[in-house]
Amino acid sequence: MDSLSGSTVVIIGGTSGIGLETARQAHAAEAKLVLTGRNQERLGAASDELGASTALLELGDAAALRRFFAELPVPVDHVLVSGGGPFYSPIAELDFDRALGVLDEHLLGSLRIARECPTRVRPGGSLTFVTGTHARRPGVGLSLAAIAAAALPAITANAAVELAPVRVNAIAAGFVDTPLSARLLGDELDHRREQLRATLPIRRVVGPADVAALARHLMTNTALTGATYDVDGGQQLIMSEKGQHDGP
Repeated sequence: MDSLSGSTVVIIGGTSGIGLETARQAHAAEAKLVLTGRNQERLGAASDELGASTALLELGDAAALRRFFAELPVPVDHVLVSGGGPFYSPIAELDFDRALGVLDEHLLGSLRIARECPTRVRPGGSLTFVTGTHARRPGVGLSLAAIAAAALPAITANAAVELAPVRVNAIAAGFVDTPLSARLLGDELDHRREQLRATLPIRRVVGPADVAALARHLMTNTALTGATYDVDGGQQLIMSEKGQHDGP
């Protein structure tokens, strides 16, 4: 097992939710941080709190992504990709321009990041993607989210072979109580929390710290590569109010 002490951890999407909590845990473990985000105010707050280097970055901007990696101190030890979020829309109402942007960011963006890692991440270091569990069952409005969630494990497995000895893994999260979840659910957030507390086998809601703990483990356990790990509190094992296996 490696320690994060003294290592350099790069977190793409590190100013909120899972990314920010992973940054906090890495900081507590005495890692040096490089964080990206889309909001300058949140970047400034994260820098002040954690003493991190920061960069404004859009995952869909291929040229900016390449510049960001070219300017990193070499070598870095770990990269976590936690940017963006799911996109929900029924097929009949699908905005294809937006859909193309989402798929470009999640899928081609992941490949662009993977392409940069062999020259930027030390041998034995890690690249970790964060995705969801949306691909596990069909549902209205889940097509785009399911495509992204189904493809990331395949990208992860192939990248683990091609980028070796850099290790590549993915985390598939169910519902996580983050600001993004609050924005998506709005007034339904409290009901969703209550429902999950009552039905999940763990009898509580999964939080960013749960996912961050796994992300930290994937960075430090040098035996792990090429796999996707679920963090959902047993969400996939329960039935929804409609009698279906529960989704995010």
